[in-house]
Amino acid sequence: MFDLDLWREIFQSISKNKLRSLLSGFTVSFAILLFTLLFGIANGLENTFNSFFKDDAQNSIFIQSGRTTKPFRGYKTGRKIQFKNEDFDYLKNDFGDKVQYITSRVYKSLAASYKNEKNNYQIRAVHPDHQYLEKTLVYEGRYISAKDLQEQSKVVVIGRLVEEDLFAKTVATGKYINLGGIQYKVVGVYRDDGGDNEERMIYMPISTAQMIYGNNDYVDQINLTYNPAMDYDEALSFSNLITKKLKDRFNISPKDQRAVRVRNMAEASKGVNQMTSVLGILILVIGMGTLIAGVVGIANIMIFVVKERTKELGIRKALGATPKSIVRMIMLESVLVTAIAGYFGLLVGMGALELIGDSLKDYFITNPNVSTNLIVGATITLIIAGAIAGYVPAKRAARIKPIIALRDE
Repeated sequence: MFDLDLWREIFQSISKNKLRSLLSGFTVSFAILLFTLLFGIANGLENTFNSFFKDDAQNSIFIQSGRTTKPFRGYKTGRKIQFKNEDFDYLKNDFGDKVQYITSRVYKSLAASYKNEKNNYQIRAVHPDHQYLEKTLVYEGRYISAKDLQEQSKVVVIGRLVEEDLFAKTVATGKYINLGGIQYKVVGVYRDDGGDNEERMIYMPISTAQMIYGNNDYVDQINLTYNPAMDYDEALSFSNLITKKLKDRFNISPKDQRAVRVRNMAEASKGVNQMTSVLGILILVIGMGTLIAGVVGIANIMIFVVKERTKELGIRKALGATPKSIVRMIMLESVLVTAIAGYFGLLVGMGALELIGDSLKDYFITNPNVSTNLIVGATITLIIAGAIAGYVPAKRAARIKPIIALRDE
């Protein structure tokens, strides 16, 4: 039941001892402020690391070819390794359910035009699965389909900025653009979180590019995603197996690092996750340390308050106040001061992060912020901390004998 008189006494006690209340509140405010800033900066660093991978699926493996640097099985150095459609089929079929999505890439650079608008763009000829590896978000029309590959269709999917460049006054889907003198139908428009460069790409079926721009079955790169059920170690073992198999397939020395290059996002993700985990633990330890220091500070001040109010508490007990009521009064005062001061520190910390957030980008800190869960957790922690801080002095106050208290000077 709400006790108005009790709360009136608590507020009167706080207002009569402004300096003591400010000092006890400051220790908690500073602790929560530092706690918020540290976690905000940690989240900002994590946002920066995550931005490096937001353009591609995190379980991606990129396979590129180069030239041999070591002689092997009668082959000389300097031999160019050229991937073909059969190598794509080999990886897709022989590794079964270990492969989630897979695509080849052929790169071209062509002039594109529509009516009087013209510009040069990078062309990527791909398989339909490429949409999932690149996290391509089609918002008009559709992506490259299996039917497009089978029929070697002259269709393209263009980036958002390509549409803005060439189709400023109309919708691109359904229109035809000229690529290097050949007409292609625009079947879709996409956006990509990778930035402007990614949104100035044009995608076409790989079979179409192979037929028109070389009349061969060559591919420049093969990308795939491994089964998400794999953990980091399994994923790294899988990419090592791919490297070994491809080197055997092309008669490349196991020690040759340049002829076939396999880059697994799991390796980078594992390193980033380990670093952010260590950073999170470090900041949690520092943050909890500052919070504990604040709680100890307010506990010490509450002990001093109890000593200062010994005579008053003795009079209360002489007039019939129970030990339970005294414990409750002191603990509630401690909780109230802690909660208000802590919430103030939280608001100041969040405001500081909002104010200086943009200036921290030079230090690889992007959008520093604190989550709602952290705010709720911090609030609960404050209430518990205030109760703990006030409990010991409250128990001490409850044990004061009225006759001793009244003699206190």
